Amino acid sequence: MSHSEQQPQVQPLHGVMAEFAEPETLVAAIRKVRGQGYVKMEAYTPFPVEGLSDELGQPKTKIQWIILGAGIFGGLGGFALQTWTTTVAYPLNYGARPFFSWPAYMPVTFELTILSAAFAAVVGMIALNGLPQPYHPVFNVKEFDAASKDKFFLCVESTDPKFDVESVKTALKSAGALAVYEVEE
Repeated sequence: MSHSEQQPQVQPLHGVMAEFAEPETLVAAIRKVRGQGYVKMEAYTPFPVEGLSDELGQPKTKIQWIILGAGIFGGLGGFALQTWTTTVAYPLNYGARPFFSWPAYMPVTFELTILSAAFAAVVGMIALNGLPQPYHPVFNVKEFDAASKDKFFLCVESTDPKFDVESVKTALKSAGALAVYEVEE
């Protein structure tokens, strides 16, 4: 081969994606494909589908523990700050009341608990979802825009240990896919 001849550039694949018309067909396809040993896959739907994350084998999220921890930290932090300011930093004896009057601290403690938990929920959700993500390889498939309207998609990723383009295409077609696409990286 001479130096003037160019080898065609082969784009690495992100995976193979199948299009489905109904959520039930998508869930059945996930069961069938997982039964054949594929584990690295992602589904895209226009609305939440009951049990989809369980079928995909996705682990339970940790967001509830992040929210609980932030709420406890916020509540204890607010309570500790009020205790420290009224008993140590700036103790005032007004109306013969004690320096440490915990019932008076409850409104601020409650508000800081809620504020911290809500803030952690938003920040944790964004971080755990990997957002912002303005580009994803599945956007390379022209038909994928229907995922936000009326179609359901299943993408078997090329990082799957059992991934082979032709066998994945065959598995998805036999699972009832309307169409199968190669997703370039």
